[in-house]
Amino acid sequence: MEPLQVIAAPSRMRILELVWDREMSAGEIAAEFDVSWSAVSQHLRVLRDAGFVVERRAGTSRIYRTDKAALGSITGGGAWAGSRTWQKPSSGRRTAHER
Repeated sequence: MEPLQVIAAPSRMRILELVWDREMSAGEIAAEFDVSWSAVSQHLRVLRDAGFVVERRAGTSRIYRTDKAALGSITGGGAWAGSRTWQKPSSGRRTAHER
């Protein structure tokens, strides 16, 4: 899957947003969605396989965080249109500078 296809799904964008500034377990991430655990797990797998999130194990839990360096090579499209580096999405709100 192409990198922009990976981040095109709103659920995957939301996951990246959730783990942008902190680590979260898969269960914590899943609790933020009104979809099945398997759907969230599938999104996490796509993000991990693309290298956009890093997974580590802590006991029986899997902990995720965004790999900002991996996202730095993508430009254009979506919430980060025109950006040369990735920044945390602004949840659709634009600053006066962006208008």
